[in-house]
Amino acid sequence: MKSKFKIFAIFAMALSCLGLQAQTQPIKVQWLGQSAFKITSPEGKVIVTDPWLKANPLTPVEFKTLENLGKVDVLLVTHGHLDHFADAPAIAKLNNIPMYAPGDMNASVVALGILPPELAPRFNKTGMVEPSRGIKVTAVHAEHSSVINWKNPATNKDEIHVGGEPVGYIIELENGFKIYHMGDTGLFGDMKMIASYYKPDLVLMPIGGNFTMGPKDAAYAAREMLNIPNIIPMHYGANPLAKGTAQEFQSFMKDSRLNVFVLKPGDIKNF
Repeated sequence: MKSKFKIFAIFAMALSCLGLQAQTQPIKVQWLGQSAFKITSPEGKVIVTDPWLKANPLTPVEFKTLENLGKVDVLLVTHGHLDHFADAPAIAKLNNIPMYAPGDMNASVVALGILPPELAPRFNKTGMVEPSRGIKVTAVHAEHSSVINWKNPATNKDEIHVGGEPVGYIIELENGFKIYHMGDTGLFGDMKMIASYYKPDLVLMPIGGNFTMGPKDAAYAAREMLNIPNIIPMHYGANPLAKGTAQEFQSFMKDSRLNVFVLKPGDIKNF
């Protein structure tokens, strides 16, 4: 990891010698509740994940108004459940940017008229896209489910539509720093392969239980399969069925040398 940052520092120094200035800043990771994050890259690009904001009981009041996110450069959705997808189409339209999501999910999004094709591109697991210059996103496996619950405007009735297969994301920033957003997932053996191959620097990990890993399973994944140096727990506290807590997760991680950063909704952690 240090070598990646050293190379980036040398590159920035070279630009300075040429009279150019690399616009860099700390990586800012802000938790907005559940699996929603606002990530600001070293060059100031804003990445928003799984934006369930307006109806999320944990979302800071400021961000219940979507315009207060500011300009969004990259929009990522891991699957079709409303607590990950609900406000994504509105953000895509507001910023005129594509909503990256599982390929078959976006096929349904287009067919239902939720978004036009140019704002709902299709890609799939191990597929890599570069949604903004210097930002690379790779879809990886997640052990979960995915459907789109859609209210038909003609009938005013809820309908269930194909949501594709859920994914996680490896998000690589301009300086090589990699974030593994796990999406909603239970334990699966290839977590170890994902961590070994992509070598993330930070993992955003669900711990709530019932729908995803609970604290004990998440700690096992962190310690025995992932060994990613920095962890931010997510997907807990917003749904009474997901009873896992950050305190429980920390108790299972107490003898680990990995860094666990527990954020309150709205908190920002710099890297």
